[in-house]
Amino acid sequence: MRKSKVLALALTAGLGFGAAVAAPAVAAPSAPRAAANHAESSCQLDSAQPGVKHVIYLQFDNVHFTRDNPNVPSDLEQMPHLLNFLESNGVLDDNHHTPLIAHTGDDILTSLTGLYGSDHGQPVANSYRYYKPDGTTNSASTFAYWTDGVADSSVPTPSDSSYTMVTQNGKNTPAPWVPYTRAGCDVGAVSAANTILENTTVDINKVFGANSPQAAEAKANPTKAQADYVGIGVHCAQGSTLCAGAGAAASPDLLPDEPGGYHGYQALFGAKSVDPAITGGSAVVDSTSGAPITDPKGNPGFPGFDSMSAANTLGYVAQMQESGVPVTFAYISDAHDNHAAPYNAFGPGEAGYVAQLKSYDQAFAQFFSRLDKDGINSHNTEFVVTSDENDHFVGGAPSPANCDGVHVPCTYQQIGEINANASGLLATQQGVTTPYGIHADSAPNFYLNGDPAQNAPVTRSFEQAWSKVTAVNPITGKTDVINNYEADQTEMKLLHMVTGDPKRTPTFTSFANPNYFVYAGAANCNSSCVALGPDYAWNHGDFSTDINTTWLGLVGPGVRHLGVTNKVWSDHTDIRPTMLTLTGLRDDYRSDGVVLTPFLTASALPRSLRGDRGEYAALAAAYKQLDAGVGQFASATLVLSNKGVSSSSAGDAVYQADEAKLAALGAARDALASQIAGLLDSMAFGHGRVGALDSRKAGPLVRQADLLITQARKAAA
Repeated sequence: MRKSKVLALALTAGLGFGAAVAAPAVAAPSAPRAAANHAESSCQLDSAQPGVKHVIYLQFDNVHFTRDNPNVPSDLEQMPHLLNFLESNGVLDDNHHTPLIAHTGDDILTSLTGLYGSDHGQPVANSYRYYKPDGTTNSASTFAYWTDGVADSSVPTPSDSSYTMVTQNGKNTPAPWVPYTRAGCDVGAVSAANTILENTTVDINKVFGANSPQAAEAKANPTKAQADYVGIGVHCAQGSTLCAGAGAAASPDLLPDEPGGYHGYQALFGAKSVDPAITGGSAVVDSTSGAPITDPKGNPGFPGFDSMSAANTLGYVAQMQESGVPVTFAYISDAHDNHAAPYNAFGPGEAGYVAQLKSYDQAFAQFFSRLDKDGINSHNTEFVVTSDENDHFVGGAPSPANCDGVHVPCTYQQIGEINANASGLLATQQGVTTPYGIHADSAPNFYLNGDPAQNAPVTRSFEQAWSKVTAVNPITGKTDVINNYEADQTEMKLLHMVTGDPKRTPTFTSFANPNYFVYAGAANCNSSCVALGPDYAWNHGDFSTDINTTWLGLVGPGVRHLGVTNKVWSDHTDIRPTMLTLTGLRDDYRSDGVVLTPFLTASALPRSLRGDRGEYAALAAAYKQLDAGVGQFASATLVLSNKGVSSSSAGDAVYQADEAKLAALGAARDALASQIAGLLDSMAFGHGRVGALDSRKAGPLVRQADLLITQARKAAA
C-alpha cells in the first residue's frame, strides 16, 4: 500500500464457487478503427507491427490471483471482466515474482525501469533511512519525483545529497517514459510511482521552484495543492499539441543525467494543468461511472493515492487515451483495506472487501466497453496488467468456517498484523540497548548508530541477539521466533539491496515471520511489546512465497493466447524489456530483466531472436534463477547468510567461514550473470555486438549457472 502507517493507530490493543463469479462472455473485439478524438500521427511505435497504436500499463497495489482462503474466490476471480479479458485475449503468468524487499515502492519502480533496487536506488521501501554525519539516521520517503534528491521533509537540506532514484555510479536513474516520448508519443502518468509529483513539499519545490505560485499555494492550502499538482501528469513528446495547447501550464521536463541527453521536452504536472488539456477545457475528469474525480473536500483533481480506485484510475486512463495520449502508466490502489473512515483492514470474504472488488469489476467492465467504442482494443493496444506484490493475511479463522464471501460473508474475531517492539524485546529478553534506527516493516532494516562495519563486535552481538528474540503470538497463543532470515551487507548485495548511495545501506536486514510488523518503541515492555494492529492485516516486504509470487497479464499484438500459465518463471524486471520488444523501442541502458519470449509470437520478436528463440529462452530461464532477488541462487544464499549471521560460535568462526563462502559465491554470480545479461541484451536490443546465440554458446552458460546454484545450495545445507 502507498499510505504511511500511523504507528499510534496500528498499536491499538475449492473452485466450487466459480459460478458465482464466472467470467461473462466477451465478444471478440471489433476490427481496429480510428477513434474520433485521437491525435496519434506523431507517435511511432512498432514499425514491424504497424497496428500497435496504444500502450496501457496498469499496476495494482496488492491484488491477488491466488486465493487467500480456499473457500473465497480470489481478487481476480471477483473481477471477472478483467480476468476474462486477460485469459481470453492473451496470457496471465501466475509464476511472476517480486524483488526484495517486496514493497510497493521498490516493486513498482522495478517494474517501470527493469532494474532491481540496487540499480534504481529504492530497495528499501516505502521509506528508508540514511546516515547523517553524526552517525544517526533520518527517514526519507521512497515516493518522490524522479529527479528529486533524498526526500526528507523534516530538514531544510538533507545531509545526503544523492538522488532518490540513484544508479550504482551515483547518477539519476533513467526515466521510464523516455523511449516513448523520443518516439513522438505523449506519456500519461496516473499515480505511477515517482513519474508524477508525490507530495506538496520537496516535489513542488524541485519541479516548480521554492518561490513559485505552486509553492505558495502548497504553503497556504496544502490540501488544494495536492489535488492540483500531485499524482497526475503527462510527459510530452517534442512538438506535442497537448503541451503546446496548455500554454504556460507546461513545465520543462528536465532529466539532466538521461543517457543520450534529454532536451527540449515539456510536461504537465498535476490535474490543474492535465484535466483541462485532456477534457477540452473542463476542470475535472470523470471516473468510469461518470462521477467527477475530486478529493474528499470536493476539490477537482487528484483524490489521494489511496483513493485511486479502479473507477478513478481507469477514468483518467480512458480520458488520456481518448485525448491523444497513447501511452499511459497507472496505479490502482488495493481493494482489501477500507479507505473510508473508520479506517481498517478487511479479511478475505468480508462484506466490505467483496463490495469493493465488485466495484472494481464494474469499473473494468465500463472501461473495456468505453475503450472498444473508441476503437482501442487488443488489435491495436498493448495491455500490461500486474500487481506490485502479493501480501500475507494476518488474522484468525473466519466465521462461519465455510463462508465464501460471495454467498456467505466472512467475519473475523481476530484480525491485524502483530506489532512487535524490537527495542523492548531486545532489552528485556537479551539485555541489548544498542542505539539504532529502523525501517519498520515485516522485513525490518536495522541501522546501528555510527554505521559500524558488518563484522564489528557491536554489529555481531546485536544480530545474534535479534536472531533469538521471541514473541507470544496473540492469535495462536504459541511462542514464535520473530526473525526468519538475517541478511548482512554481503547478502544484501546478492539480493540487489545495496545501492550506489552507501549512506542508505542498512547494517542488516531481518526477514521476519510474515505475521509480524517490527518497529522500534521504548526499550522496555511496560506497555505490551507484542499486540495486534487491526488497522493493517496484509503484510508484505518479506521473503515469503505468498508475498513474493504474484502475476502478470499481457494482451495485444504479438502476445500469444496462452490463458493462465505457470510455465515461465518471471519477475518484475522482465516487464519493461518485454514491453519494449512489443513496441519496437529500446532503452539506452541494459536492464536487469529479459524478454519473455515464450509469451510472444515470432513476428513480435526482433530478427536477432527469431532463429535462436529456444536458446534465448533457455539461457534467460537460467539467468533468472541465478540473478533474481527471489530466485534459486538468492534463496540458497539467504539461508547461508542467516546461519552465519545468527551464529555464536567461538571466535565467530562460523560467521567468518560463511561470509567467505558468500563472498566467493557472490563474486562468481556477478561475473557469470553479467556475461549472460550482456549476451541476452545484445540479442534483444543490439546493445553491443550481436552474434548468433546457438547451443554452443547458450548450453555451457546454462550449465555454469546451474552449477553455481548447486554450489550455493550445498553451502547452505
